[in-house]
Amino acid sequence: MNGLLTVTPSPHIRSPRTTRSIMRDVLIALIPVVIVAVVYFGWRALLLICVSGAVSCLCEFIWEKAFKKDITISDLSSVVTGVILALNMPAGMPVWELIFGDICAVIVVKMLFGGLGRNFVNPALAGRIILFVSFTADMTNYTVPSFAPDALSSATPLALEGSLTWADFPSLLLGLHGGVIGEVCSLAIIAGCVYLCVRGVIKPIIPACFVGAELLFSWLFGAANPVLGVFSGGLLFGAVFMATDYVTSPLTNWGKVIFGVGCGFLTAAMRAFAGSNGAVSFAILIMNLLVPYINDITRRKAFGGVKAK
Repeated sequence: MNGLLTVTPSPHIRSPRTTRSIMRDVLIALIPVVIVAVVYFGWRALLLICVSGAVSCLCEFIWEKAFKKDITISDLSSVVTGVILALNMPAGMPVWELIFGDICAVIVVKMLFGGLGRNFVNPALAGRIILFVSFTADMTNYTVPSFAPDALSSATPLALEGSLTWADFPSLLLGLHGGVIGEVCSLAIIAGCVYLCVRGVIKPIIPACFVGAELLFSWLFGAANPVLGVFSGGLLFGAVFMATDYVTSPLTNWGKVIFGVGCGFLTAAMRAFAGSNGAVSFAILIMNLLVPYINDITRRKAFGGVKAK
């Protein structure tokens, strides 16, 4: 055929997108959140972010060097893990505790299971939960911007949800309240979500289903103001930057719907009946573990094929 027909191994459909380009877009989407964190909480917030990103890369590099594997830190996945983990910390979090979380996230959750693409839960999410369980006092020692209104400065808005009114909505949207450095400003998170959707890095299915289900079930469970509750914790940050992780979220659109609704239901149930500060994290973790089964039940049958017995 004089080279007109070339037979090569699959995949035959190729894309210019690489892991590095995807992770770069995630980092760009996080820029508004990082800027708000530094403006609201000072240079210590930037210190946490930089240390966490650097330590995460170093952990992956040392592991791959020790076991004579290809060095993959240039794909930026460890940087993203470190930055997202840092954004889940209060501004006063001791640096050594954050480093411990980075080691758990990268070494235990990611590299121990084979590296990127083989982890069964989101590494940053797992690191946050490990720190939450190990250092609960420090993880819930929330600081507030110095210019935050007194009404929302004594605790996180989630703790005050029953007394919130629509007059507090601007403060919730702009992040003028206590919380971890990356979750307080809903507007910055929404801007990052829009960027990721426009760039085609994520589909809005999981965030929309997550938020919608949490809103619905919070109302059914008797929340005082379900709409304000959406903006009063880490729900938006978790829905946009952690639940949409490629490796630990479903492959199919219907799978994404099930996953998002499941996350929203579990978050609402834990907030209503357990009062857990980590409801969003635990909800995503549980659904991460169910992803293989969700993929199985939503995977489309090949044309002409039959269902497996």
